[in-house]
Amino acid sequence: MTRVMLVGATGLVGGEVLKLALIDPKVQQVVAPTRRALPAHAKLLNPVVDFDVLPVDADWWAVDAVICALGTTIKKAGSRAAFTRVDHDHPLRVAELARSHGAQAYALNSALGADPDSRVFYSRTKGELERDLQALGYPSLTFVRPGLIGGEREEARPAEQLGVMVSQWLRPLLPARYRVVPAERIAFHLLHAALSARPGSRVLMSEQII
Repeated sequence: MTRVMLVGATGLVGGEVLKLALIDPKVQQVVAPTRRALPAHAKLLNPVVDFDVLPVDADWWAVDAVICALGTTIKKAGSRAAFTRVDHDHPLRVAELARSHGAQAYALNSALGADPDSRVFYSRTKGELERDLQALGYPSLTFVRPGLIGGEREEARPAEQLGVMVSQWLRPLLPARYRVVPAERIAFHLLHAALSARPGSRVLMSEQII
């Protein structure tokens, strides 16, 4: 059985990953470091942490695989620098620490259009994270790149919600890549990638996970 680390467990996609992982017989334990405590579960280890000062020697870094669904918006973060810290620096630091403790697989919820050379700040940040993760030497590395994500969030994201509504109306006319992807589908592919730990690096595009 596999010991899986999940970061971003309090978000929309991360919450779906957590649900699936806790009922999956292949998962021995879910290690989910969060800023606020999660409901207790027999298979859940939930360190409450400050992602800016992660404990480097904690024994719970010793996992088989990591799933990262950590992310925010520039509006919520408050600045581009704060957004970069959450969407690039924290996922990368988690990857470094887990890898140094033996993790073999890393699955990232990235974004459609991720490209380190993009002129769009959001897409560039996601692409830079993908690029920097490649340098860590994970035997198995998976980037899931959904477009708009469907599901109920705790926080309001009016622009994203409007985009989802419009995309649903236009669904029959839209190419598969630009259709709304349910959060539970993204979660399924993230967990599958982590547990299968297929050797090499791969990208799953939005149309592959609908």
